[in-house]
Amino acid sequence: MAIFMKSSLRFLPFKLSTTLAALLFTGLCCSALAAEKPNIVFIYADDIGYGDFSCYGGTGADTAYTDKLAASGLRFLSGYCSAATCTPSRYSFLTGQYAFRNKNAKILPGNAPLIIDTQKPTIASFLRGQGYATALVGKWHLGLGSASELLDWNAEIKAGPREVGFDYSFHIAATGDRVPSVYIENGYIVDLDPKDPVAVSYGKQVGDEPTGISHPHLLKLQADEQHSGTIVNKVSRIGTMTGGHAARFTDESMADTFVEKAVGFIEREKDNPFFLYFATHDNHVPRVPHPRFIGSSSLGSRGDAIMEFDWGVKQIVASLKENELTENTIVILSSDNGPILFDGYW
Repeated sequence: MAIFMKSSLRFLPFKLSTTLAALLFTGLCCSALAAEKPNIVFIYADDIGYGDFSCYGGTGADTAYTDKLAASGLRFLSGYCSAATCTPSRYSFLTGQYAFRNKNAKILPGNAPLIIDTQKPTIASFLRGQGYATALVGKWHLGLGSASELLDWNAEIKAGPREVGFDYSFHIAATGDRVPSVYIENGYIVDLDPKDPVAVSYGKQVGDEPTGISHPHLLKLQADEQHSGTIVNKVSRIGTMTGGHAARFTDESMADTFVEKAVGFIEREKDNPFFLYFATHDNHVPRVPHPRFIGSSSLGSRGDAIMEFDWGVKQIVASLKENELTENTIVILSSDNGPILFDGYW
């Protein structure tokens, strides 16, 4: 397959079958080319459909950098995701297993336990066994901790990405619209003040912080009832949390933060073979892109978030070029599932 040829950046775009992705990675490492150990960067869009991009005929959002990547590689016209929602499609991608063989592979709350069996291989653990440095940067949404005990957010958070093959991880627990609204790096909440511990609940409300129901006048985005839990950054979320105020993320800077961490990993591992799973949050709700992208499309916040995603693609490719890695790097770009037009926020 041309995808295994050593040349410039390769591109596998949207709606790529997660099973196909697993086969590609397995075939890569088991082929005669395995000794070359090309770097692998998997860029995973969130809730973006193939028709949202210019290279597939989309209008209203100029995805020039994604289009340029597509023009230089392979563009799939008949590839499909294994599921129509976040958690099961990501489960399939990492494990190579049809998600619905696992009854827990469904849309998870932010405090769900890890649903990947740590005793079974994943793409990350397989590649790590082949000598690759492995990293997850971005959205996780596959559960954290054990089903047998209550997760303590204020201590080391395990099991998680590191227990299924990732040497480095910087991520949010689930989605931007679900608490806890914090970053987690290598198993610990970033910037957590031990005097302000985090508690999370998806049942009875925890704490007495304002919610979208009790204080709708504090919101910059109006939301439906499901998305009217604890207010963080003037956006109400699914579920409630208390504490961790110094650690709470700001939606507008999330894309920049993820890019910074991904580029940092590339620069650290440029002399070694690496696998980067760059799971962006764009354009999942709440769509609150950085101010520099506001009005960049003609499609409102949804199109602006797609433009922000495209900018992230540019930064990753630029880092590969700056570090002279383009001749030995495979770039695969896909979306976790098809487009979401309305999902809780106006």
